[in-house]
Amino acid sequence: MPVFCPPERTDGGDETSSSPEKRSPVLDRNPSPPPDTADGQEEEDLDAIGETVYSKHWVFSTLTRLIQMVSEHTEEDADGQMQLADDEEEDLCRVWDMAMDKDVAGFLQEFKAADILLGVIAKSRCPRLTEICVGILGNIACFPETCLTLSQNENLGAVLLLLLGDTDPPTLLETSRLLLTCVSQKDVCSLWLQRIRQQTSLRYNLCFIMCSSTNLDLLVKVGELVDKLFDLDEELMKSWITAQPSEEDDGESRLDVASSLLEAAKQLRSDSQDGLEVYVHALQLLTTIDEGIQTLAAPDGSGKAVWDFLCEVVCEDLCQPDDPPLVLQEQKVLLVQAFAVLSALYQCQEQWHSRSDTCKTPDSSSFTFTTQVTRVGFLTGQVFSLCLICYLTEKTCFSAAVGLLPQFKSAVSALYLSPSLYIWGERGMVDV
Repeated sequence: MPVFCPPERTDGGDETSSSPEKRSPVLDRNPSPPPDTADGQEEEDLDAIGETVYSKHWVFSTLTRLIQMVSEHTEEDADGQMQLADDEEEDLCRVWDMAMDKDVAGFLQEFKAADILLGVIAKSRCPRLTEICVGILGNIACFPETCLTLSQNENLGAVLLLLLGDTDPPTLLETSRLLLTCVSQKDVCSLWLQRIRQQTSLRYNLCFIMCSSTNLDLLVKVGELVDKLFDLDEELMKSWITAQPSEEDDGESRLDVASSLLEAAKQLRSDSQDGLEVYVHALQLLTTIDEGIQTLAAPDGSGKAVWDFLCEVVCEDLCQPDDPPLVLQEQKVLLVQAFAVLSALYQCQEQWHSRSDTCKTPDSSSFTFTTQVTRVGFLTGQVFSLCLICYLTEKTCFSAAVGLLPQFKSAVSALYLSPSLYIWGERGMVDV
């Protein structure tokens, strides 16, 4: 078998010659990348927060500068107002936005950002800085795991509840949003409810906001918080509705929960139907307990004012004779809640002043919408028991019965059995 030997070199040079024409074709390629390029990519990956492109180092540096900034101001002028520089505010707002990402929220939690922000809030003399810090905490609380860890911080919980006594509307808005987020998480809601029961100033602070604020966003968020608390804890609702002023209250606790809800609802009436729904639902919750009915029925209570307000909303704002069924369908949640409150309050009329002199009752023309309402199929027997009280005419009652009969037999029975409409029932129901 023949043996192939490598060709002999004729130039007498060694094998490592760098002459282009003598180099092996294997080496004829682009040079390898510098070794530090791969290492740099690895460092970038290590610096990224989770699956994001956000830098751990940048977040760490921003929070460190925040601590230094607050500490320096405290040493120089502890009582003076603190101003936040534009670049510092911009960086903190970036952290605020970044905290909406689950990976970033988890990193901030591991980095003990809650303790850092708590310290800043305690020392802050800048409302905007306080607002941003609470906002970051609010975003962190959006995720169950981080919300659990955050909620277990007793000092933070106490400070947040006290912040509802602040005078800065944006701070109050972010604080209300954070508390609403926490009480909406089933794993920590009982913990927050316990704190809220123990914080006696919270009721007054919330009532004060509802009575005095003109900030629509704040009113809506506070209303959502109060509505959620009442929905979760009936005992808390009872204690707030029956709270009596004491000597150390200096008159502050005289703010009534029902009248506070009513004032906020009036403020939102023309600007936010969603916000109005929240407050009417909270009023409806008050009518589900004896203590609430007793408070509203008292001659010096706010029950009659609530009645008058809801009658105006139903008859002047929501129910117009030429409204198509689609409009009424969109208003159905607010309508049903309003009718539920009015139905509960009607039994209180005897305890108020003379109904003909002081209490508004919608007239028959205000209820010409009933035929349209029944076509969308959401009125119940409770609604029509109220309509009966409000002097419906034979024509409108008959139209309502025709519309209700296929789906709401109990409501039609209520119309039929009413003593005031018994004669009409004898004549009209046969035709139906």
